[in-house]
Amino acid sequence: MAAGQLSLPAPEPVAEPSNWTADIISGFLVFLIALPLCLAISLASGCPATAGVFTAIVGGLLCPWISNSALTIKGPAAGLIVIVLGCVIEFGGEPGASPELRLQAYRMMLGIGVVAGLVQVGLALLRSGVLAEVFPTSAVHGMLAAIGVIIFSKQIHVMLGVTPDGKEPLHLLIEIPASLTTANPEIAIIGLVSLVILFGWALMPVVIRKIPAQLVVLVMGMGLASFFDLDHVHTYSFAGWKYELGEQFLVNVPKSMIAAVTFPDFSGVMTLNGGKWILMFTLIGTLESLLSSKAIDLLDPQRRKTDPNRDLLAVGLGNSLVAIIGGLPMISEIVRSKANIDNGARSRFANMFHAIFLLAFVSLLPSLIHRIPLASLAAMLVYTGCRLAHYREFVHMYKVGIEQLAVFTVTLVGVLATDLLIGVGIGFALELALNWWHGMSARSLLSPAITVDEPDEFTTRIRVNNAAVFTNWLRLRQQVVAIAPERTVMLDLSRAQLVDHNVMQKLEHLQDDLAEDGRNLLVIGLRGHTRLSTHRLAARKRHSAG
Repeated sequence: MAAGQLSLPAPEPVAEPSNWTADIISGFLVFLIALPLCLAISLASGCPATAGVFTAIVGGLLCPWISNSALTIKGPAAGLIVIVLGCVIEFGGEPGASPELRLQAYRMMLGIGVVAGLVQVGLALLRSGVLAEVFPTSAVHGMLAAIGVIIFSKQIHVMLGVTPDGKEPLHLLIEIPASLTTANPEIAIIGLVSLVILFGWALMPVVIRKIPAQLVVLVMGMGLASFFDLDHVHTYSFAGWKYELGEQFLVNVPKSMIAAVTFPDFSGVMTLNGGKWILMFTLIGTLESLLSSKAIDLLDPQRRKTDPNRDLLAVGLGNSLVAIIGGLPMISEIVRSKANIDNGARSRFANMFHAIFLLAFVSLLPSLIHRIPLASLAAMLVYTGCRLAHYREFVHMYKVGIEQLAVFTVTLVGVLATDLLIGVGIGFALELALNWWHGMSARSLLSPAITVDEPDEFTTRIRVNNAAVFTNWLRLRQQVVAIAPERTVMLDLSRAQLVDHNVMQKLEHLQDDLAEDGRNLLVIGLRGHTRLSTHRLAARKRHSAG
């Protein structure tokens, strides 16, 4: 197949009537989760509240018919907040800037979004979706944890009704105690009650948990906003201090979807900063989307497989189109996709129905959105940030190996101290350095030095003669997949000086994928290696000739 061709499987047959019912129900329940998250992500990204809603609508109406992914939900993601907000701020859209400057910065960000989407389309046509497998797992998780910390550091102040002095994550974290002591009490009540609901929902009876926690938070928040009369500017006293309330603590939306449409400004695209943000949008968005799609495939009851290039094509086209009308960048979003599966979705129509419900709501009932308090949306993002940077991530990395914990932590700290691109680069470099320390030679950086033979008429043996690490995994994977389907593949690692954690993990996934296609991959030759931890997927270092 030519490098620029996409493999397009036959279209999925039209859903049976029995599936329509399941997909409509799931689409409605996902809509209830998606609406508040879209609004929260938009506002946290320094954009109008409707920007994320546009993204989810385009993602649901367009992408299912280009991608072959059956159950993923396309839309804005918390993991992209840091990038979009950083782009808006760098183009002059700081929180204290004039409305005109903030609008201009938003439009320039949209121009970046259009071009980044076209780059993703190009990557898809070049069949580059597999490149996501090159990135070391620990660095990716460290990046996501850092994003969680950044989201938490920014949104907790909004949740408390306070405007902090700091701008950078570390400064914002330091200011949390001050914000707790100067919080606007009534706004803080809305935010803290919302947070308690989100964290405590897992403890509720199963019947109650079928109601999305985000919906409960919205209803509660709107009720408290009405009780505290946030619609009208007024002051109140508490513990001898006066506090101001008003519509500035509610979501601001235009009266119609048409009025919310905003066209991009491409003046920043050809600048040095523009090039940096195009790279960031493309790199982080592609990586998150492809990893999410792969994770959702593992949860699909029917074990259907997403073509990564076709899914990237859908996301790229969706990103360019939605940026033209004022939307945020989209990915295959894992939280809403998992909810889609849990709610019984059967096909890609569920994604479409969730978009239709969103379109109907914001078109017919925009006034209801205005009654949502910002504190409730901020609480949802604080909750999301805590989940991304959960202590279990540190524990998991420690169990995999102390070196993986080091990569995870260095990436996290690097992102917080610098930016996403530099932080991920630091984690990437540390992983390379550790592999070199454990015996990877320079010549095995991109090639694992493979030899292939056929010990019998049914088996093909692939022997790795140097090191199997994340940077040469694509070459190794390509060789394994290329073997005729009717033959058993025996991967002999006895001569490999090092097999890193990333390869161990990806080999397990590849074994599962091939097994589903009726193919057999045997991994042998690891008895002469020492694990770097007790974890079953820990890196292995050869201690004998094997």
